Amino acid sequence: MENKIKETISKYNMLSKGDTVVVGLSGGADSCALIHFLSSVKDDFSLTLIACHVNHMIRGDEADRDEEFSRNLAIELGAEFRLLKINVPQEAEKRHESIEKTARDIRYDFFEKTAEQYNAKIATAHTASDNVETVLFNLARGSGIKGLCGIPPVRGRIIRPLITVERDEIEKYCRKNELNYVTDSTNLTDEYSRNKLRHKVVPVLKEINPAIEKTITRMTENLICNVKHLDSSAEKLIKSASESSPDDNLYKADILYRADEAVFSRVIAILLEPFGVIPEAVHIALVRDICTRSGAVQIKGNIFAVSKQGYLRIIEKSGSITQDNISVPFLQGNGVVINNKKISLEKYSLTEINKAENCPEKNIKIMFNNRADYDTIDNEAVFRYRSEGDRFRLPGRGFSKSLKKLFNEMKIPAERRNRILVLASGHDIIWIEGIGFSEGYLAGKKTNCFLRINITDLSNKGE
Repeated sequence: MENKIKETISKYNMLSKGDTVVVGLSGGADSCALIHFLSSVKDDFSLTLIACHVNHMIRGDEADRDEEFSRNLAIELGAEFRLLKINVPQEAEKRHESIEKTARDIRYDFFEKTAEQYNAKIATAHTASDNVETVLFNLARGSGIKGLCGIPPVRGRIIRPLITVERDEIEKYCRKNELNYVTDSTNLTDEYSRNKLRHKVVPVLKEINPAIEKTITRMTENLICNVKHLDSSAEKLIKSASESSPDDNLYKADILYRADEAVFSRVIAILLEPFGVIPEAVHIALVRDICTRSGAVQIKGNIFAVSKQGYLRIIEKSGSITQDNISVPFLQGNGVVINNKKISLEKYSLTEINKAENCPEKNIKIMFNNRADYDTIDNEAVFRYRSEGDRFRLPGRGFSKSLKKLFNEMKIPAERRNRILVLASGHDIIWIEGIGFSEGYLAGKKTNCFLRINITDLSNKGE
């Protein structure tokens, strides 16, 4: 195993003479093997080791035991010991995130801050077995090629010397070197997704292929090479699309649109990286579509892709997304995504409707209630959220009422009201999401062009 680690360190140029290395030390077998190995080659590289341990305060006395064990091991191996003790469950509740994600973010933040203080590298104890679980987890979530690359051996200042080592090899190393370690009891349960993969999926895969770790390691290495080539092509395309642009955040939409689909996907992913957003396939498809016309796609939160006058740009709208900063022209609304809701505009003639739906005469009234007369809608109308002064005419009532009163009568929860899309001309509401069209805009027997507005919720659609 030692030779395998040395080969990995050499292959990815992980260590240099005189490096200071922050080592993530949980007290488990993997991290104990890592710091023990680094200690064994400390003189060869003139390393300074700093062991960083996080007590997540999740497992009570067991967590305190792990903290004490890690401190003693660090001292024994001649490493400085740094501790962060934080109540992760409480912090997760504050952040409205899972305990798993909060714990990971806190760990890496602690490692990064310590590394900055010492101008150090960060060594984590991820193994080939962890890589298998990551690849399977990303596959199950519907990840793209980047996710299937698994855990990178090197990312920025983070190095992973054990990334080609399997868990069985770690345990043998610990036995050979009489190296004690602790076991996190949460790793024995199936409460977390990765544990389910480790305990139930990986054993089945090993029955099919006992060398599954080696196989997936080779696959990820090949994919990483492919991604590098793809990234190179994407960067060249970005440069080409921006060369004649008036500023740095504008890209010629037609140049991007003509690109191969795989390269286009990487371009959008690269453009979104500064915003901390990983696009889903549905969003990439929508962005590609607006490259042929004017339009906007909400990627996530306040991050939008906007195509206008032949240029594509990525923007971040300040503040929360409210009726004050969302306004999509009616004629540009088809295919636009707002708050993970895709707007679709469907236009039909009466002949087309009857042919498509085989609609008998007795259902004409129902059909009219679900569609508008397209020719009555002002081209200056916009999709937005409700605004003070908005009024809506319920079909058959003969009078209008404020949206506030309407939503009260319909008992729509207050927290949902500012997220209901409307189509409006000034304060005259033409259409309300989930309610329909206003009187005066509904289709009738003299209608030549029928309009139906569909809303598709994309929030549960993965890549």
